[in-house]
Amino acid sequence: MPDPLLVAIGAAVGAPARYLLDRAVMQRVTGAFPWGTLLVNVLGSLVLGLVLGAALPPPARLLLGVGFCGALTTFSTFGYETQRLLDGGARRTALLNVVVSVLACVAAVAAGIAIGSLRT
Repeated sequence: MPDPLLVAIGAAVGAPARYLLDRAVMQRVTGAFPWGTLLVNVLGSLVLGLVLGAALPPPARLLLGVGFCGALTTFSTFGYETQRLLDGGARRTALLNVVVSVLACVAAVAAGIAIGSLRT
């Protein structure tokens, strides 16, 4: 299967998953903190770590790592939501969003790599 098609198939699953997960979270929580975006970014980081740690073959890395995780996670929305918090005067919440997002995503990818490498 051609590489771009693998990426497109993964993205076709990842993008709606991001939307649905974000909406499900935001229907259940209140407040300004962007919990839905945090969830999809941490989950995507974990999955990417699993893919990399398991040393999957290139087609699986393209499908899951580039396509699915690339469409599931969203740096642009993270940036927009952080800026929106700043514009609204919620500086502490914006800073919390940045710190928690970066630390949680790095920890999730590290955990995924560690878990994924257990099978090899």
